[in-house]
Order: sequence, then C-alpha cells, then structure tokens
Amino acid sequence: MPLPEGLYGLMAEFDSATDLVHAAKAAYKAGYRRMDCYTPYAVEEAAEAIGFHRDEVSLVCLIGGVLGLVAMYGLETWIAVWAFPLNIAGRPYYSWPAFVVPAYEWTILWSGIAAAFGMLALCGLPKTYHPVFNAPNFRNGATTDKFFLCLESTDPKFAAEEARSFLEAQSPVSVVEVEY
Repeated sequence: MPLPEGLYGLMAEFDSATDLVHAAKAAYKAGYRRMDCYTPYAVEEAAEAIGFHRDEVSLVCLIGGVLGLVAMYGLETWIAVWAFPLNIAGRPYYSWPAFVVPAYEWTILWSGIAAAFGMLALCGLPKTYHPVFNAPNFRNGATTDKFFLCLESTDPKFAAEEARSFLEAQSPVSVVEVEY
C-alpha cells in the first residue's frame, strides 16, 4: 500500500512534561481528538489528558485464559474418557479433580501468551516507519529530554493555520510540520 502524501500533522516541542500535559489538556478541551504525545519516559497524565482510555489487552488476556482452560480441560476429558480410557483400580474415567491443576496451568500459560502477542498486535508493532520520524527535532529529543504533542491532520477539527496558532499559544519551544 503506498504511503499517502502531504501533511501528517503539526508537532509542538516542549521542555517539560508539565508543559506537555497542559497543552494536551487544552487541545482536548478545544476539541482535538486525533493527537498523540511522545515522551522519553511514561507520563500517565499525558495519556489521561488526550483521552486515552483503551485497555483492550486485559480482554485479550481474559479470552486467552478462558481458551486455555477450555482447551486443556477438553483435552484431558477427551483423552481420559474417549481416546484412551484406562481402568486403574476401579476409578472412574472422568475424574475431574485430577484435571483441575493442568487446566489451571494452561489458563496461566495461554493468558500470558495472549497478553504478549495481543499487546504487540494492538500497538501495531513491529512498526518500521512512522511519519513523526520525519520531524527534524523529533529524532534528537524524543528519547532523551524533549516532550512532543502532535495534532494529526486526520482530525475533523484540524485546519493547518488554526492548529498552528493554537499550538503556538501553548508556549512550545517550536512547532513544525510533519510530512508523510
């Protein structure tokens, strides 16, 4: 799929996490919804400020655990009752207490695997290219000491001049255009 051409958005650079959070809150209050914050370390206030409340990894983990439980319990039942029934000391073929521990272990195993791969899939990883890497100031400061707020051009409220004046009103170090 060819990459789109044109403007991806406008990116404002800030010196502190506090300034970034204030600008993100102001952008959300102004009606911008397609935006993202880039920080050198986790800033949970920034995620709250832009309205990021998705937590789909826990649902994927739950589904993986339930599938693991059902798969192992079904496998044990199938083997003990139909595939290879053994009469050992007159015990019943279907002895559910013996099936609990392995089924529990598979629940944990499948939950962990589902959480790991689900997190990668939901984050869109591995991602070898993102348009923000084209911003000249992003490469030098994103992983060390700078904080960035990017308003994306796909936002319904986005208009280049209005977005630029809005970002400049937030007192950033710089505002740059991000091309695809």
